[in-house]
Parts: sequence; C-alpha cells; structure tokens
Amino acid sequence: MSVPVIFWLLLNNHPRIAFFAFLAAGVSDAVDGYLAKRFKWTSELGAYLDPLADKILIVSIYIALAVSAQVPLWLVIGVVSRDILILLAVLLSWLVDRPFVIKPLNVSKINTAAQLVLATTVLGDNAFDAGLALTREVLVWITGVSTALSLAAYLQLWVRHMAGFGGNESGE
Repeated sequence: MSVPVIFWLLLNNHPRIAFFAFLAAGVSDAVDGYLAKRFKWTSELGAYLDPLADKILIVSIYIALAVSAQVPLWLVIGVVSRDILILLAVLLSWLVDRPFVIKPLNVSKINTAAQLVLATTVLGDNAFDAGLALTREVLVWITGVSTALSLAAYLQLWVRHMAGFGGNESGE
C-alpha cells in the first residue's frame, strides 16, 4: 500500500514526507516479520508475498530516484535487471520441469542491505539536505558491485542445477 504513495511523493518533490513514509514502511515490515516469526504466524502465501512486496518497494524507489536523477540510471537498470533475470531463470526451470527454489544467499543479503542503505541515504539526504554526496557515491558503487555479484552467484547455482550438477542447495 505504501509503494504508490512513496513513489508519488518522490516524483512530486516531497522528499521529507517520502523519507518518513519509507521509514514507516521499513519499520512496519520489520515488526511484521518479527511477529510472524515470534508467534509462528507464517503461511506459504506470505512466504512469497512478503519478499515480493519488498522487491516492489525497492524497485519503485530506485525507479523514482532514477527519474529524478538521484541515482545513476545504470544502477537502476542493474538492480531491476537482476531481479528480472532471477525471476526468469526460476520460471524457466519450472517450465522445463526442473524446479529451482531460490533461497537467500549471503551475497544477496549483503546486496539487499546495500540497496536499502543507499535508498535510505539518498532519501534522507534529499529530505534534510545533509550533504552526503561522497557517501552516496560510495554507496552507489557498493550497491552496483553487490548487485552484480549477487546475480552472478544465483546464475551460477541455476546453471549448475539446470545442467544436473549438484542439488538445489542455494544457501551459502
């Protein structure tokens, strides 16, 4: 529900409200995750929908930030392409009756953290004019490298799986 609101706020130059809405979305997601684990309020549907909602939020934020020239277009193309390629690989494996189940890799956890830290930094810098240009630049490159490494790791596992080498152990 927060995705279209945050997207609209960013595109209509309301950086402070967008920053706080993004923080609220993150906090509510963390609380939801904690409660689900703590009280075992989990479901198979939730296991698919929660990461999907997180991906939609981060991809939307990155697209809005690219439209307003706050992050480089090449990075947004990389972030979005990574997710699309992983999704297509999983779908293809199911179509050829060799299902490949994605489990988070350590490198993808680092990548997700880098994406979130960069988005939060850019949103915060825009909201409060914090002067974080150098920090932003460093985070852009960290996010770009971790995105490429994460894609390479998943594709390596997928190729090995599809070729029949090893099982479907996608954990590190």
